[in-house]
Amino acid sequence: MGAFAVGRAVRGRNIWKYLDCRWKSFLFLAALSIATYLGARYYDIHCVNVKYSHMRLITTWTDGRLGNQMGSYAVLYGLAKLNGYKPYISKDMHSILSPLFRITLPVLDQEMEKLWWTYFDGNDWMSNEYRNMTPRFLWLHGYYCSWSFFHQYRSEILEQFTFHDHIRERARNTLAKLKGSRRNPTYIGVHVRRGDYLRLMPKRYHGVVADKAYLGTAMTHFRSKYQEPVFVVASDGMDWCKETIDASKGDVYFAGDSDVSSPGNDLSLLVHCNHTIMTLGTFGFWAAYLAGGETIYLHNFTHPDSYWRRLSKPESNYLPDWIGIQANISSLLAAPHSR
Repeated sequence: MGAFAVGRAVRGRNIWKYLDCRWKSFLFLAALSIATYLGARYYDIHCVNVKYSHMRLITTWTDGRLGNQMGSYAVLYGLAKLNGYKPYISKDMHSILSPLFRITLPVLDQEMEKLWWTYFDGNDWMSNEYRNMTPRFLWLHGYYCSWSFFHQYRSEILEQFTFHDHIRERARNTLAKLKGSRRNPTYIGVHVRRGDYLRLMPKRYHGVVADKAYLGTAMTHFRSKYQEPVFVVASDGMDWCKETIDASKGDVYFAGDSDVSSPGNDLSLLVHCNHTIMTLGTFGFWAAYLAGGETIYLHNFTHPDSYWRRLSKPESNYLPDWIGIQANISSLLAAPHSR
């Protein structure tokens, strides 16, 4: 029994020794494979960076819907022109904008994603840090939309955001139907942002959305100025608009289709109007910016000490010649404010 036990122990030690050797071999081969992969990947990335080393490239990333994508595109375009970069957009941005507009910026491909990018997340208003940007490969992060980045290139931005013919034709046909018997109508696009702002404004930004009084004041301004105004309403809360906006004069048309998953038709309709009443959000900004004409916007719609005021500058959000109507924030001032 003693000899048998000893032999079994020896055999056991030999087996573990054998397995230990195999395990070491496995680890060595695994480490070698990883090192080979990383070396090849580094060499590949290095070659890509050498390939583009003679260029200065800039791109951007943003999520969000149409208005946010347009803002990021325009800011990218403006900063590229200002700093001598060649701009590229993401596939996602291209998939959102190209079905609507005749955009020309190329799409960033997978090879370019391997470049040694410098990531930049700054403020949404023009400042000195944007005037002399030095990284060779610059990747903008964040929600950019301020006109201060691109307004000096306005004519080029308008060209980039030219609608495709079939979208323009649909908008023109709709406005022609709204003309009715009017001889010289003046179309005023009215964009009423509600949707997620009903939740975000009071809870996150400590602000308010546009109310009946604001819309009434803005519409009175245009009614007093033009003999035959036609108000074209588009909104993501059309039921509220129909219940709230006074349409008794026969000059208000709830013409938007309210489809947030396909907003191009509403935007085109607003852009083809002569003037704009906007409330909140980048969608309304772009409706006004592309339409030109006179724009009325909701002014000071958050608590003076709100997160929104610290996040942005009102003067960078709206063009200087746009007309701001003070929002009613009495309910915010009366309630206790938590930062």
